[in-house]
Amino acid sequence: MKTVILAGGFGTRLSEYTKLIPKPMVEIGGKPILWHIMNHYAHYGYKDFVVALGYKGEVVKDYFLQYYARNNDFTIDLSNGSVEYINEHTRDWRVTLVDTGAASLTGGRVKRLEHIIGNEDFMMTYGDAVSDVNIGELVSRYKSAGKLAMVTAVHPTARFGELQIDDHDFVRSFKEKPQVNQGWINGGFFVLSPKVFDYIENDLTTFEAEPLERLAAEGQLKTYRHEGFWQCMDTARDRDMLNKMWDENRAPWRLTT
Repeated sequence: MKTVILAGGFGTRLSEYTKLIPKPMVEIGGKPILWHIMNHYAHYGYKDFVVALGYKGEVVKDYFLQYYARNNDFTIDLSNGSVEYINEHTRDWRVTLVDTGAASLTGGRVKRLEHIIGNEDFMMTYGDAVSDVNIGELVSRYKSAGKLAMVTAVHPTARFGELQIDDHDFVRSFKEKPQVNQGWINGGFFVLSPKVFDYIENDLTTFEAEPLERLAAEGQLKTYRHEGFWQCMDTARDRDMLNKMWDENRAPWRLTT
């Protein structure tokens, strides 16, 4: 099963970084958040990726073209350009990089990949959020549901710190940007039938609008409720928080393959 990652947005709220690179290439622990997302899927055995590019897509292409050299030691003979790799560390990922248009919206990007996905179920997520979602369980739930689409629902992170105050006005606990226990939001991590392509009209279709609304209205959209960790990287503060979690070895999405 292929995994589509939407990596073409402008990332305007991270403009201090995204003036030069696309948002999915902003780093956590020295690796692009895109890499972290892919590593998460690979941990569960899903290693065939289709990355939908748009804004500064050439940066993502260059990263993967140079990936092998960046992540391995080598000797290069400058007389003829031959390269001999030393102590090679390989990843058995297959990465398809597709320019889906600078101005395409999320649905349009998905629609442009129809010829690559073909007539098979596929997964889809956004290139700016990390989580500890159990991908194996997600896929199993989708298959047993028998519907056209499944979306992972997550608890949003509070915008401000949460205070617990007793009857005497003492603060008994303070949590900085905790995950809210009530309410659910779209956390990405979709599993989709190829029939979903028929719900997308063109490049200007927002996937989260008419396609998902129609699927919901027709009883074809089910939810996988994830009670664990999920965090979108929307701002510089989010980026700093995720880097701190990674550096302190307390990142819930830190999986090995």
